[in-house]
Amino acid sequence: MEVFMDDFTVYVDSFEACLSNLSKVLKRCIDTNLVLNFEKCHFMVTEGIMLGHLVSNRGIEVDKAKIDVITSLPNPASMREVRSFLGHAGFYRRFIKNFSKLALPLSKLLQKDVEFNFDQPCIEAFQEMKSRLTSAPIQKAPNWDLPFELMCDASNSALGAVLGQRAGVGLPVRVIAYASRTMDSAQRNYTTTEKELLAIVFSLDKFHSYLLDSKIIVFSDHAALRYLLKKPNAKPRLIRWMLLLQEFDLEIKDKKGVENSVADHLSRIEKESEPMPIRDEFPDEQLLHTKMATPWLADICNYVAASHFPPKASRAYKDKIQSDANDKVIRRCILDTKTNLVLQFCHSAPGGDHYGSTQTARKVLNCGLYWPTIFRDAHQFISTCERCQKIGVTMN
Repeated sequence: MEVFMDDFTVYVDSFEACLSNLSKVLKRCIDTNLVLNFEKCHFMVTEGIMLGHLVSNRGIEVDKAKIDVITSLPNPASMREVRSFLGHAGFYRRFIKNFSKLALPLSKLLQKDVEFNFDQPCIEAFQEMKSRLTSAPIQKAPNWDLPFELMCDASNSALGAVLGQRAGVGLPVRVIAYASRTMDSAQRNYTTTEKELLAIVFSLDKFHSYLLDSKIIVFSDHAALRYLLKKPNAKPRLIRWMLLLQEFDLEIKDKKGVENSVADHLSRIEKESEPMPIRDEFPDEQLLHTKMATPWLADICNYVAASHFPPKASRAYKDKIQSDANDKVIRRCILDTKTNLVLQFCHSAPGGDHYGSTQTARKVLNCGLYWPTIFRDAHQFISTCERCQKIGVTMN
């Protein structure tokens, strides 16, 4: 059974099992006085509309009824009608290759201080988008027993990604979804390695509902990504991203841009900037599934999730929790058993440079990590570092 807000679907492989599951669901509705709208209920069907999509054993398709309404629209006569059309068409953008490129003439009409002129390029874009919607391909539903393949690429101004699966060795990739977006002015100044890693972070964020707890093969056209952790003086941003990637079961493979043609093409499409930034934080579901055996970790999780303080907490302790949780920086809480590994990485590993305790502790924080006694533990760790003792590194 799958539930999304007020929509739910009961499905199974056999008719008898379906009847059994349906009986349990209906009994539960009766027990809770939940009234169903019979006109919106469909029983014993092989395909059905779910969340605006037609779902069947063939895969996922667009809802023909909605497409018929969109394709029957006349040419927009105002900015409001253009915005409405792009909003409705954009709902199915995952089915349309090069959606942002096709929509560019229409998107320009929504810019500030631009006179509304629905000229020939706009008409052609409008008609082409309606044509693409009527011939949108069927996208396969994911097979959770197979690994996902994520093809990522970054150009000078945009990111591209394709999520797919391969049923067997030598077989073509079945596309599940496309994604692309532009970079902001700061991201355009990143190095090639940083842009390629940003493309992977963007892709994992975009498709995280598919990829959590799944095997993922990432194809990227920059081989240096595989050796990023060995880079001396690694920037905190890169280290934070690499730590985020460790939330997933990843295998990064190099694939040149000329071979990685789909994602490479998407990343080179100019696309209107989106207001939502790329998230490089941990999703709420991961926070709520955190094992909270450590009291300080439980206190912070409870405060972040529900603004709840521990019973009988002092005013000073409440202020500390608020200060630690409200600095607008998402940090990963490290358990006591892992603190020495983190300190060793930030102090002794390539890029650590054996700095003093204060700078080492700050590097831990800049990497997006936290535990309450970072500075004290850093001082104690460096006092036992053999190299630092030999060369006389200042403890602070």
